[in-house]
Amino acid sequence: MNNILGLLRLRIKRGINLAVRDTKTSDPYVVVTMGSQKLKTKVIKKNCNPQWNEELTLSITNFEENIHLEVYDKDTLTVDDKMGDADIDIKPYVECIKMGLDVLPKGCAVKKVQPNRTNCLSSESCCVWENGKIVQDMILKLKNVECGEIVLQIEWIHLPGSKGLAGV
Repeated sequence: MNNILGLLRLRIKRGINLAVRDTKTSDPYVVVTMGSQKLKTKVIKKNCNPQWNEELTLSITNFEENIHLEVYDKDTLTVDDKMGDADIDIKPYVECIKMGLDVLPKGCAVKKVQPNRTNCLSSESCCVWENGKIVQDMILKLKNVECGEIVLQIEWIHLPGSKGLAGV
């Protein structure tokens, strides 16, 4: 626990226009990897626009490390088919958290992150003050696949007894 800086909650909300990997549809799920941590969502049967609405929590030990997402189609008799992947760079979000803001109007945008060649953002993403915390909503365009996006949100969780942001 002494090397954990805090926790990052990922709200995997939904998929948009995911690739078809079965006859007419897919059975998608998301695998989230960061370092040695690996988490996954439930499988949504026969849906290329799945609603996961799941929360996954990662222990953060290094702000330089990206979060890697992979989307798969669950198969029964064969190996699961890959449906694309994306990376999340948490550094812009961490910069907002480090500002130490306490009281802002609800919905106040703290920072805007533009899509570029090095991130997987499909459109502009904002770090926003919501209910006493800064959250970042994003739509990620999946790579290595013909189509598909993942809608998610990240939120920092301070862990009592951890190094926190002072540890960086």
